[in-house]
Amino acid sequence: MSHQDTETAAEARVLDGIPLTLTVEDVLQAMRARKVTPGLTSVVKDLSDRARDVARPKAMYTVAYVETASDRSVVLDGTEFTSGVLRRLLEGVGRVFPFVATCGTELDGIDVPSTDLMASYCLDSIKMIAVQEARRHLQRHIMETYSSGKLSRIAPGSLEDWPLEEQGPLFGLLGDVEGHIGVRLTDKFLMIPVKSISGIFFPTEMRFESCQLCRRKVCSGRRAPFDPQLAARYGV
Repeated sequence: MSHQDTETAAEARVLDGIPLTLTVEDVLQAMRARKVTPGLTSVVKDLSDRARDVARPKAMYTVAYVETASDRSVVLDGTEFTSGVLRRLLEGVGRVFPFVATCGTELDGIDVPSTDLMASYCLDSIKMIAVQEARRHLQRHIMETYSSGKLSRIAPGSLEDWPLEEQGPLFGLLGDVEGHIGVRLTDKFLMIPVKSISGIFFPTEMRFESCQLCRRKVCSGRRAPFDPQLAARYGV
């Protein structure tokens, strides 16, 4: 099933009906299972089948233009974001794509006993696969629709320089995120559903990952090694 591309009143766009292909192997890999037993395989297959029937990963994005910038902030379509790193990343960039992608609320309807830790972990891994597929689908859509070339992204909370509180202006720029794709912010700026991703896609010649500026030594989600030279260049 191909996605539906809907333009909202706020000129943001919603991608719904994003296809999700789940295999037992995909889920086992996401779970980082060291020992695959028949019992584990059975649990994974059952939950994968149930998830495939109901899952509706979604994404919402808008096109925004860089208007003004100071040393430690940048304004996108009238909305100010405070981050020296973001300001430097968008130097010379005219057009960016703020977004939220989510696994969707539908997967929360799958009933898993709270005492069944393995099944809970399996469902959590399925949700992660779903949100990552939504993010990849959105990235491909933007690249194809706007002939943007290479894209990198940065997310509020991924660096101390751009704290989680910046989710507020990001959601404000996008409009009614909860109404369109079911993602809301808590009073601590966390997203519900938890398996949701937000940020800004921007065109770049060289791939950028926030991990390159993060000194944390132990991180299961690290996508790139720490780059001390790049960190010095961005002043973090």
